[in-house]
Amino acid sequence: MSGGVPADPLRYLAGYPAQALDQVRALLQQPDGLATVLRRRYPEPHGVRSDRALYDYVAELKAEYLRQAPQVERVVFDSKLQLVHQALGLHRSMARVQGSKLKAKREIRIAALFRDAPPEFLRMIAVHELAHLKEADHDRAFYRLCEYMEPRYHQYEFDVRLYLAHLDAAGGRLWQPAA
Repeated sequence: MSGGVPADPLRYLAGYPAQALDQVRALLQQPDGLATVLRRRYPEPHGVRSDRALYDYVAELKAEYLRQAPQVERVVFDSKLQLVHQALGLHRSMARVQGSKLKAKREIRIAALFRDAPPEFLRMIAVHELAHLKEADHDRAFYRLCEYMEPRYHQYEFDVRLYLAHLDAAGGRLWQPAA
């Protein structure tokens, strides 16, 4: 919300076919309609609780799929990311001069919202940000790389967008961390 005007929950689904948008609209009009669908598909949150565990998780994915890609120095959950950057994740590369060499430090930031999300959502965002190590633009090569690392990438991305629409419409998070 901004300025008292509610955000359009379907803004996250721009570009999807009208038939899909109509189905989402119908689910949003039912009490807990979208929440029920998402909880049925994804019953449990992931167990990655700390920035260190997140770094290890992303490092494992990188080691499995992108061994030749540049090293990632830092991976963190970022509580300001979605609000400031309007993004779910962010890949940054910072160049520094050290003596006569130019050194690049890379970091991945994932919106803290996804600290309490299903493992599939976390994987989709991690895969997306890792793909930026090799492909800067969101083009065909980028999405092929995402699908290589996660064959169900597009389904998970769609479902993340459904979750964001649910949050805009209802406001309540669907998953809680394990006690």
